[in-house]
Amino acid sequence: MPSKTSRLAVLTAAALGAAVAACSFTLGDINTQQPNSNGRYLLQLTPGQDFTPSDGRVMDVPAWRINTAIATQVIGRFNTAQPPVIDYEHQTLHKEANGQPAPAAGWIHALRWVEGAGLFAEVELTARALQAIASGEYRYFSPVFLYSSETGEVLKVTMGALTNNPAIHGMQALNTMQAAASAQFSTPQIIPSEEPMNPLLKALLAALGLPETTTEQAALTAVQSHKDTAEAARTALALKAEDGATAVTAACSALTSKAPDPAKFVPIDALTQVQTQLAALTAQQHADQVDKLIQPALADGRLMAAMEPWARDLGKTNMAALTSYLEKAQPIAALTSTQTGGKAPAALATGAHGLSQDEMAACTAMGLSPEDFAKTKAAA
Repeated sequence: MPSKTSRLAVLTAAALGAAVAACSFTLGDINTQQPNSNGRYLLQLTPGQDFTPSDGRVMDVPAWRINTAIATQVIGRFNTAQPPVIDYEHQTLHKEANGQPAPAAGWIHALRWVEGAGLFAEVELTARALQAIASGEYRYFSPVFLYSSETGEVLKVTMGALTNNPAIHGMQALNTMQAAASAQFSTPQIIPSEEPMNPLLKALLAALGLPETTTEQAALTAVQSHKDTAEAARTALALKAEDGATAVTAACSALTSKAPDPAKFVPIDALTQVQTQLAALTAQQHADQVDKLIQPALADGRLMAAMEPWARDLGKTNMAALTSYLEKAQPIAALTSTQTGGKAPAALATGAHGLSQDEMAACTAMGLSPEDFAKTKAAA
């Protein structure tokens, strides 16, 4: 990780604890390198390890530091939307002081790390710059980068220039290192930075359990393999479901065609008849029980004839209530015998309510007032 001050390097190098380094190395014969399909060349920016300048300048750090981890961060900070310029003799840095124009010699479109070789730039060069290099007017390339004033780590590539003042130890001559760099230009060891991975492709590779470095053809092969596996599983499930349906159909057919065991099953009609007969017998038995309670009560005077319908209805719905009532009711002797002992009765006198002596006795036995009994009698 860069130092605390280097993480704040977004404005100027002086204010942010970062420093600017401009170095040079030999271009060699650029005509020996063939451009890629975009017409761009691959130029080395730094060696593959820590390095120092050879121009005798005073260093504020022991060395400029670069390795795979540092290069990965530098590439991550590279802004492809605004490619850094390549000019002549770093005139872009001096134009404010000398007032001279600073024409572009090219542009840096991408950064790549080649393990064991260093940090490289994919550059677009103008026709004038290519001619100047071919004619020998310019022989060296000088990168400009920000670095941490605390650790010496390279932070950001800001620009480059064609120059004739070499300044870096350990750089390969262009005609020597071009073969190695070009051979690794599209290998997995090179860290791309121009475009982020398509999120959909990244998610697909993750779902397939494949690394992000998987090639398109390998990913398509994996997808086809998963598709074939899914089709085979679907076919197996369909066959299994079909077998299950056949088994269920066969079982149903067996059940419908097999005669029931008479020891275990009876016809529905027979069962219904038995249930009807049982209900009728139960009702008759209940009615007999009610009758056995009511008849003695009528005979001994615990029930009056007018109360019989009420008593039977009560017995149908609540046998316990009827039984309790009859157990507490007192027999009325006047309703079961004569007061003359079988002799001819004397004239029956009537009281103030028009009740006979027998009716008055009934009122007393039932606990009714003569007035209520008279009203009941008049209503009947």
